[in-house]
Parts: sequence; C-alpha cells; structure tokens
Amino acid sequence: MSEDKYTAQTITWLHTWVPGKLFSLRCTRDPGFRFVAGQFARLGVRPQGSEEIVWRAYSMVSAPYDEHLEFFSIVVDGGQFTSTLEHLRPGDTLYVDKTAYGFLTTDRFAQDVPATRSLWMLSSGTGLAPFLSILADLPVWESFGPLVLVHSVRTREELAYADQIAALAQHPVIGEYLQADPTRLHYVPVVTREALPGVLSQRITTLLDNGELERAVGLPLDPARACVMLCGNPEMVTDLRQRVQDRGFRAPRRGNPGNLAVENYW
Repeated sequence: MSEDKYTAQTITWLHTWVPGKLFSLRCTRDPGFRFVAGQFARLGVRPQGSEEIVWRAYSMVSAPYDEHLEFFSIVVDGGQFTSTLEHLRPGDTLYVDKTAYGFLTTDRFAQDVPATRSLWMLSSGTGLAPFLSILADLPVWESFGPLVLVHSVRTREELAYADQIAALAQHPVIGEYLQADPTRLHYVPVVTREALPGVLSQRITTLLDNGELERAVGLPLDPARACVMLCGNPEMVTDLRQRVQDRGFRAPRRGNPGNLAVENYW
C-alpha cells in the first residue's frame, strides 16, 4: 500500500483481558479519518526485522465521535500480525488505512420501519467490537426500541467489556435512554465451556433452535419487528445467517433495505 493511503498513529493505551489471548488497544486518530459505527479499519504493523507492513482488518470499538480509535484483538498462535500487535506499547506506531470499510451498519435497514422494532446484535469472541461502537452511537437509540446484545465466549474470563456494558447507564451520550428505561438494552452473555449461575451455556445456534435465547431476552426474534446483525467466528456467522434467513430475515439487495446485516472480513 502506498504511503498516501495510510497514516501513522501512536498507541496510547493497552488492556489485557486474558494474558496471551485477548487484549484491547487505543491509538490516536487522524482528524480526517471518518467512519460509521459498525465499520472496520485496516491496521498495519511492521514486524521486527521487516521492512514490510502487514495489514489486517479490525472493527472499531470506539464511537464515531471519539477522538481516539480503539480495537479488540485475539492473539493468533504463530500469527505474524497479532504476535507483533500484542507486544506494542504506548508510544509505538500503528498504521491505519485512511478509508473505513464494511456494511455492518444500521443505515442498511429500512428507515420506514417503526422505531419500536428491536435490534439484535449476535456476536462471538472479538466480533463484539462493532456492536460496542454501535451501542455508543446516539442515532441507534433514536431509531430502535429494545437493543439486544448477545456475546458468546468459551470461558468467563473472555467476557470482555462486560463492566463497560453494565456502565452504559452512566454514558454521557446515551445514558439518559437507559436511565429512563433500563429495559432498552438486553445484554446476554453466553459462556459455552463453563456452567455459571444465570448465564446461558449453549451455542447461540442451539439457543435459537430451542427458543431459549428469546425466552431469556423476553422478546420474539420476528422479522416483522426486528433487525439482526451478526459478527464473529465465520462458522458461527454462516450457521446463524442460515437460521435467521429461514425465519424470514433478508439482507439488503439491489437497493432494497433488509433486516439482516453480516460482517465478512475474516
């Protein structure tokens, strides 16, 4: 990629969720970088001893109005990119493509659907990232009724950002919505390899098949009254997409807004 296509940003903050496995980072943001909540950026690192920049796609955790950029990453064993990324420290350089990408955005849905419709965000692992950005975006709270965030992980320690989600009622931008009605947001953690009191433990696909997910939320996953967004492990996304399509959900096509949005940058 030519140098006029990206900017060099500075790492300002790092947080480890699971040592050697999950972490988050923030970097400075170029004033000219614009994105819509749910989109992703192409990030670049230069491995030690290499002159080449290695690039990968990462959804923004940060909101469109934040002055920084935040990203959520898994460490891939033997992965050239993440093995470099996880060892960056504040003051180090992270390269960011000047263009944001992706269609996991709520503007893909029909705008004439009543604002009482629910928005279901189904994620696994680091697929949570774009939904954190979406939850911090004021127009989402103005355009939808109940918001449902499902995050599936293997173990309890992988439930990253749970405290931040719980603290959204104090958020300076959207906190007033939750203070007025705490049921506007349904956060559903799913842990598949540990049995935790009050926490769902089956895969999201199974929870959809047996109706347990809808019972836990207290809302129907009905294409006439809901929109669905999917992000996470490619196999999970493929399986979930088939299931919600079987229920009548459809992605936008040929300019016709739908009620299903999927991210496919893996």
